[in-house]
Amino acid sequence: MSTVAIPKKLPLIVIEDDVLLPSATMRIPVTRTSSIELVKSQLLQTSTFPANIIGVVVVNTKEDMEKGHLPFHGIGTAAAVVHATVVNFPRPMCTVYVLGLCRFRVEKMVRTEPFPVAVVTQLDRIAASDDGENSELFQLMDDFRQKTAKVIGILDPRVPHIVNIKSILGSLSAHDLVDLCAASLNASFSEKLAILDAIDMSERLKILLPLLRRHLKQLENVRRIPVHSMIKEVKPVIHRINIKDSNAGNGGVMKVIDLLNKGNSNEELDELEKKLTESNMPPHAYKVAMKEFDRLKRSPGFSPDANVTRNYLELMAELPWSKSSEETIDIRKARQDLDADHYAMDKLKRRVLEYLAVRQLKNTLKGPILCFVGPPGVGKTSLGRSIARTLGREFFRISLGGVCNQADIRGHRRTYVGSLPGRIIHGIRTVGTNNPVFLLDEVDKLGSGSHGDPAAALLEVLDPEQNCSFVDHYLNVPFDLSQVMFIATANTTKSIPPALLDRLEVIHVPGYTQDEKLYIAVRHLLPKQLEAHGLNKDQMELPEESIKILISGYTREAGVRNLERKVCSLCRAVAVQVAEMSYSDKEQDLPIVLDTAALEEILGPAPYSDAELWSRLGQPGVAVGLAWTAVGGEVLLVEASKMEGDGEVILTGHLGDVMKESARLALNWVRTSAARYGLKLDGEMLSQTDVHIHFPAGAVGKDGPSAGVTIAAALMSLFAGKALASDVAMTGEITLRGVVLPVGGIKDKVLAAHRAGIRRIILPKKCEKDLHEVPDNIKNDLIFIFVDHVDEVLQAAFEGGLPGDSSFEMPPLRSKL
Repeated sequence: MSTVAIPKKLPLIVIEDDVLLPSATMRIPVTRTSSIELVKSQLLQTSTFPANIIGVVVVNTKEDMEKGHLPFHGIGTAAAVVHATVVNFPRPMCTVYVLGLCRFRVEKMVRTEPFPVAVVTQLDRIAASDDGENSELFQLMDDFRQKTAKVIGILDPRVPHIVNIKSILGSLSAHDLVDLCAASLNASFSEKLAILDAIDMSERLKILLPLLRRHLKQLENVRRIPVHSMIKEVKPVIHRINIKDSNAGNGGVMKVIDLLNKGNSNEELDELEKKLTESNMPPHAYKVAMKEFDRLKRSPGFSPDANVTRNYLELMAELPWSKSSEETIDIRKARQDLDADHYAMDKLKRRVLEYLAVRQLKNTLKGPILCFVGPPGVGKTSLGRSIARTLGREFFRISLGGVCNQADIRGHRRTYVGSLPGRIIHGIRTVGTNNPVFLLDEVDKLGSGSHGDPAAALLEVLDPEQNCSFVDHYLNVPFDLSQVMFIATANTTKSIPPALLDRLEVIHVPGYTQDEKLYIAVRHLLPKQLEAHGLNKDQMELPEESIKILISGYTREAGVRNLERKVCSLCRAVAVQVAEMSYSDKEQDLPIVLDTAALEEILGPAPYSDAELWSRLGQPGVAVGLAWTAVGGEVLLVEASKMEGDGEVILTGHLGDVMKESARLALNWVRTSAARYGLKLDGEMLSQTDVHIHFPAGAVGKDGPSAGVTIAAALMSLFAGKALASDVAMTGEITLRGVVLPVGGIKDKVLAAHRAGIRRIILPKKCEKDLHEVPDNIKNDLIFIFVDHVDEVLQAAFEGGLPGDSSFEMPPLRSKL
């Protein structure tokens, strides 16, 4: 019963599919243009309570409007606007939070634009009524209060909302209690509309009591489930089966109960318990699993928590806690398998055989963690697969390139939505054994972001003293990784964090020589691609001379990946010709021989040529250097020129800070040593000369401490006006006194020089020991000159040496004080 007198004219908001009853609250999403205009023009402009009273009416059906009724229901609810908000993106929309006050009847419309306004009559009485004198009404109210008290008694008293209802129940009037109860029931739209139209209290109770009995019966059916769990966990199910449908009756609740019981059927729980018992997990893990299993049995089957617990227990049951692959270590067979799968790589295969031999003699060997470092395409990943096959273990590859979240390694905690175990535990679950071979591919390309450092998470995984009790965040119990053989691969060690690199035993895998590539192409690549393209030796023939042209003219790489792509291109071209033979009457001779002309016709002109390199040599100021990159060794030209200017030193070629310092260092050494070689490079001359040092291929970044001797030789050639020998390449760093320092990557650099046709190589004296890694056939084709000082470099780099004045002495420095 309302105690507020409403205005005679009310602005109206029309809603659909719901009914606002007095004493109830509702959040109304406003999308109609007229209603949005009402909110903007009046409700947001004033906070005076009478001005914030509006009428809420329900839109009429098409059948009612065809009978001549208004576009909306004739009886509505006057409501006080508690709060209103307006948003304009992505489309205009308002939200109005209202409190129902009383019923009203629409008498006539005053206007419809920009929003509807109607003359209304308040229906609920303002003064206190003599409801108690009506015996029928008194009996209905008594029955209603008993049913209401019974419903409240069934509800869970631990829920704060239920406590609030009990506290305010005694302070409500009969009218307010009936309307509030009707708004709280799971009644259909038509049932709520009938309660709104029931102006008389007796009629209203006659409609409400059957609904209350139905609701009471539903609560008794699900009494064993706590109300707070019912609201939280069954809400999506209730929406799906539309329990508000008036025809559903008790069937809707029974569907909910069936769905809840279906999730935790006894058969599924018994099967899961059997899996946990048979998994042979350690006692500490079994204790945690049984605790979670008891929690699952007590949980409603359709709740999100039950699904998370069930997935967790299935992971616990499927992990191979004590299941291992039986190792079959045969050193002779392992040697044969490695030689059959990979050509060359003697150092790497020798280290693998050493590991297998120790493993055979002592089965409890922990570690080490091998890390294969080398350029792309040399077979690092395939070698790991061969090791697993030789040992008889399962193989699992984890690609770490671009991983920047530690959860990829350690997993997510189960408190997060969609949490999963890390890649380590996922791999263990996939292979089904606790002693597989894990290949951590591209470990040098790990990232670091706001979600932690995955390289730091790998520290525990790769430490033999710690990984026996590795704890994944999702699993949350220790798992023994000590039986897992970890193999890492990388292109370079520069980007691997020092702490992680300390746990790895680095084995460098250099690039292949020309002869090794030829052998690999003939014995491995060509037969593999012929089979992959449906061809055989009787249909296609690729002579060794053509393969040599592919290696030298079409691929310049340390590995054989691009070489294999070129062979694929040739096989596809031949496959087209063989397929067209069946449609042609002309007979063609088989096999199809791919000579030099055929290569150029299929692949186009060769992109690499040694003639280009030789054409740029033989000029003063040009020197040939050797550089190491992540994809193997490379031949690097250094060009120097001079011109009139202001004494500026110009460095171009996308150089790093180290190479810029090497260039300035070499120039300063040349300036201090020029007089000994009869060159006049005094301050007056250099102050009027600009020196430009350029490294060609400026789009490719270059950096590293190995270009000092090359730059010094190029500058001496420039100022002396004498060209360096065209068959000489050099590498090494210098000091300010001209001492040549050792550098790394000697094998890759020597192989690059051999591929380019270089015959003499100048190396630091301390790098002589690194030549044992170079194959003998390569060393026999080259002449190595070992030096300790730049003077020795110049004497070897120039034809006939660079003449100098041995009796020259530096003039004493004059004091400027």
